[in-house]
Order: sequence, then structure tokens, then C-alpha cells
Amino acid sequence: MEKGTLVEFRVQGDRRLGVVEKPDGKTRWFVVDERSQSHSLAPRQITYTVSGQTYKTSEIKSFQEQVKDYLDPSSLEIAWELLVEDGETVTPKEMANLLFSDSEPTLCYAAHCLLSDDKMYFKQKGEAYEPRSAAAVAERKHQLEVEALRAKGQQEFLERVEQALKGESVEWQRHDRHRIEAVEKYAALLADILRGGVNYDTVARAYPPPAPVLETMTMLGRPATPQGAFQLLIDLGCWSPHENLFLRRSSIPIQFPSKVLEVGQQRLDFPPADLDSDRLDLTHLKVYTIDDESTTEIDDGLSWERLSDGQERWWVHIADPTRWLEPEDELDLEARKRGSTVYLPTGMIPMFPELLATGPMSLIQGKVCCALSFGIILNEAGGVENYSIHASLIKPTYRLTYEDVDEMLELGVEAEPEIEAIALGAKRRKQWRYAQGAISINMPEAMIKVKNDEISIDILDDSKSRQLVAEMMILAGEVAAHYGKTNNIPLPFRGQPQPELPPDEELLLLPAGFVRACAMRRCMPKSEMSINPLRHAGLGLDTYTQATSPIRRYSDLLTHFQLKAHLRGEVLPFTADQLKEVMMTVTAITQELTMVERQTNRYWALEYLRRHPQQVWQVTVLMWLREDNNLALILLEDLGLQLPMSFKRSVNLGEQISVKVSHADPQKDVIQFQEIIYQEAQSSMN
Repeated sequence: MEKGTLVEFRVQGDRRLGVVEKPDGKTRWFVVDERSQSHSLAPRQITYTVSGQTYKTSEIKSFQEQVKDYLDPSSLEIAWELLVEDGETVTPKEMANLLFSDSEPTLCYAAHCLLSDDKMYFKQKGEAYEPRSAAAVAERKHQLEVEALRAKGQQEFLERVEQALKGESVEWQRHDRHRIEAVEKYAALLADILRGGVNYDTVARAYPPPAPVLETMTMLGRPATPQGAFQLLIDLGCWSPHENLFLRRSSIPIQFPSKVLEVGQQRLDFPPADLDSDRLDLTHLKVYTIDDESTTEIDDGLSWERLSDGQERWWVHIADPTRWLEPEDELDLEARKRGSTVYLPTGMIPMFPELLATGPMSLIQGKVCCALSFGIILNEAGGVENYSIHASLIKPTYRLTYEDVDEMLELGVEAEPEIEAIALGAKRRKQWRYAQGAISINMPEAMIKVKNDEISIDILDDSKSRQLVAEMMILAGEVAAHYGKTNNIPLPFRGQPQPELPPDEELLLLPAGFVRACAMRRCMPKSEMSINPLRHAGLGLDTYTQATSPIRRYSDLLTHFQLKAHLRGEVLPFTADQLKEVMMTVTAITQELTMVERQTNRYWALEYLRRHPQQVWQVTVLMWLREDNNLALILLEDLGLQLPMSFKRSVNLGEQISVKVSHADPQKDVIQFQEIIYQEAQSSMN
């Protein structure tokens, strides 16, 4: 190659021009670029040679300036249109003649630059270029349009992100939502840390980000990890710092599909024909519904009457949602998919659309309501002497809270003798059940509520009113199960195997109260479900099913479907095998719901404790988790919370001590307590 030849080469992808100075060995050349930098190049590294004359390094800049005037990519389209039909290749020199009607060195190099940079009309073939087919060009144009739109979309997304990060209101677009939903799904993986005690690094390694998430996080300069995604969503205002990751990670649907809501509205506007046209009219009875003040799905009511022969009859009226739906319709299948209403500290996720669940499905004070009523006569001991079950019409008289009923029982309100009679019946029932072997384990239960980021924790008291309602619901469950057993109706029977409790002498060695109850609780086997009747040892019943919450529990709804069809003399909607299959599905769902409820309650319990680092708590040592490591389960008596604590000294079960929270991190499911001495406790409490 002649000294002074102008050549093109690439440095890290950038186009460079340089003048050949001298050989470098047998095959390479020293080339000096416009910056006076020397490069040793092999022939394969030279991408173009300017022919016709030699140059000095000082002339490179001028050469480049002359070329610039001809670098119009749009000119290639005209050349392509002329060449595509014949499909012949073209060299840079031929292209210069075609475009510029001349082939002097600067024009040939300009043609080379246009052709080598072009990704639309021509493709390189050796040292020449071949026009692409019309179809290939059309496809490439489409690709470029898509890429341009994508780039524009990314830029607009970045602008909306900046707005959101400034706290400004943002209207996210459809494509934005797709990005954000992918990030949400990835961030929800943090729930695995809380569930399984896995650390952040392990989760990040086990769950690398999907491509859309990686692109979004990289574009925003954020770490592409679950916690990075979680923080981004908080910063954007999409999530709260206390977003329920357990719920996000679960399969629990939060919103109802529009089709289900439409069907619900149709049932409301055009009520279907009542299959139970001969309902028993019980509107003459005084009906009490007793619930927490915040309850909106009212699914049970109680009555009492004295019969003409002097006998007493207790009535348990249960809401009748099957009046508004049929097996396998949209409402039923949606309820089946949900399994039950989900109760969380932050609110509830209903099993049925609210317009039905809190409307015509509920037992509303002063309105004639459809119900499934259980009329029960008890013997002197409290066992069921006689009963009947009816599709009925009732008119709830009073909407009472548990506190209302406790006050009425305490004051002995003469105008409402029915309340006293119902309470006496409940007491007789409880005594009868314990005579049948029922097992009582009384442990405080925390009720956690979150409203406007304020957390409250109350202990669910075992008041007379709550015992009254619980006993009447158990009574209805026993009667429903007995009817199913007698008539060979497959039902979702619930049972519990007989526990192997510690011997009395062993229990007596434990401190009385919560420690002893905790030891008994550990021995209680899990409840079971079957299409065949089972004994429920914990309740002291030979057969039992749940039938009193059909608005809130799908298994109760199944019981209603089966019982009501049999009462009408119709074919049962579910055969034994069909019912078993549905129950298996619903059981799996409700187990997940229970886990989400438990995990969510624990999260907010830890958050409550985190917010009260100076509070002194009186705790009882309940049981050993790992006695060799002094790890015990403690009960915070004022809150009804049971949590682990490591002790630095030997303690005894039942010992009461004072503690403070030393560290709490709900996001990592970490809670640590420290024991404080009595003087410190007194000082903190004062």
C-alpha cells in the first residue's frame, strides 16, 4: 500500500480516517489518524481505501468536512428504487455516480459511508452492496417504526415517572400499567422472605428479574432486585410502605370481574324466581341479629318462643344467599374460586359482590328476608330433642352488638325476655357439650385493626354474648349435620380426631391458666373435612357441619345447596363424588386464605410493636420452642399476641416478666425483646 493512502478503520466501533505511513512488519501498516495517533492495522481492519490520490494527516479534517455535505440517508431510497427491480449489486463508486453524477474520492467515500451505515435498503455482499427486496424493506420500515414508537413510549414513561417521583398526579397509560404490573409481581417475591425466613440475597439469586422488569429497572437506574422493585413502587406512589405482599403473592382475587358484577346487578334488578315458593312464614317471631358493630354481612339471627304445650323452641335463622344464585352460575363459581371472605386488619375481601352480600343476602333489620331456619327443642340436659329445618321468611327485629347483649343480660331487660331465654339455652347447650367430652382451651385472641395507618389491637373477649352466639351456631351445625346423616345427604362434614391429652398429673405440674391451655392446644389434632359424618372431639359432637355463614364461607354455601334441594324433594345439586372434588378445591383455597390472614396479622402486630419501642409489656412464658437455646413462646397479655423470645437467663414456664421491644422489622419478619428489671419497668410505665 502506497504511503499517503487514506484509509478507513474502526476504533471501538467508531469510524476513523488515517493516512498510511509505513509498513509494520510483513503484513501490517502504521496508520496515523487525524488526532496524530498511530495505529498498527492488519489488512482486515481496513474497511475502506480512498483511491485516486495520496493525503497528508493535516488534510483529513478537510476531507471529512467535504464528505459531510453528501451524507443524506434519504438519497439512498431513490437509488434503491432505481436498482431494486434488477437486483444488481452496486459499488460505492457506482453509487457515487448514480447519486452525485461524479466519482471523485470524497463522493465515493460519501457513498461508502451511506451504504455501510444503511440498514434499510442495501445489504453488503463482498465489497459491493445488494438492494434488499421490496418486502424486506417494508418489514424493516415496520420494525423501525415499532422501535421508534417503543423509544417514544419509553421516553414518555420516564417523564411520567419523574412526575410521580415529584409527588405529582400521574395518569398511567396502558403500556405503563403493563410495566408496573410486571414490577409489582416481581416485588411480591419479598413475601417468600417473610414466609420462609429466606434472606434477601437468596431470593434475588433464586428469582432473577424477567426481561420486562430488568429493562424497566435498568432504564430507571434502580437495582433489579425484589426489594429494589418494592422501593420503586413505594416511591411512585403505587404501593404503600406496608403493601400486603402476602396477598399480592397469593392467588386471592381482590376485585370482582366486571361480568360477575353485572350478573349481581341483574339479580338485584330482576330477582330470579324463588325455588322455595312455600317458605315458612316466621315474620311473627322476634329476631335478634348479634354482631360486631363493623359487621356488614349479617348472616345469622336468633329467636325463642314458648309453644302451646309449654315447651321452648330456639330458632337459628341463617341468611339464604342461594335464593339469589344457582350451583355453577357466575356468582357461585366466583364464590367457589374465593373460598371465603378474607378478613385482614386493613379490611375485608368479600366472597360475594358487596351489593348482594350486604344487601338482599343479609338479614337486614326491619326487612322481610329469606332465610334457612333451624327450629330446635332441647331436652333438660341440653341435647337436641327435636328439630325442623325450613326455607323461611323472617323479619329481623333488632340489630344488636355484642356489647348491647352483654348489657341487656347484665341488667335483665324485662322487655326482652327472649334474650335471657336464648342465653339460658346457650348455657344449657355448653354444659351438655362438655358432658359429651368437649374440650375448652381458652387463649386470648388479638383483634388487629388498621385505619388511616393507625393500628389498634384489642383482645377478643369471651363475653356471655359471644358465647351465646357461638353456642347457637354450633347447635345449628349439629342439627344440619344430623339431618344430612339421617337422610344420607353428602355434606362437607367437619370433624376432629380425639386428642391424646397429657395425663392429669402431668398437666397439674404446669402452671394453671395460659401455660396449661397452651400445652393442651399443642395436643389438639387438626380438624378434618369429609363427605361422610365425623365426630368432632373438640366440640363434643358425634356429627357436625358448618352451615351458619353461607355469605362468608363457601363450604357453608355447599351445605345450604344440598339441604335446601333435599327439603324441596329435588335431586341434590352435588353427588358425593362431585362434592368431594369441590371440597378439595375449596379446602386448598381456604388454607391459603388462612395463611394470608395469619401472616398479615403478624406483620401488623410487629409493626405495632415497632412503633412502641419504649412501652413496657408484661408477658408470660408459655412454652419452650428450643429449651436448649432458651428460646420460648411468650404471651403479651395486654395484646393477646404470642411471639418468640430468646432469654439470656433461665426462666420458668408461667413466669411473668417485663420486656421491651429491642428490634422489630415487619418486612423481614424479625422481632426481638429484651427483659428489663423491675425498677426500669416502673420508671418506663410512669
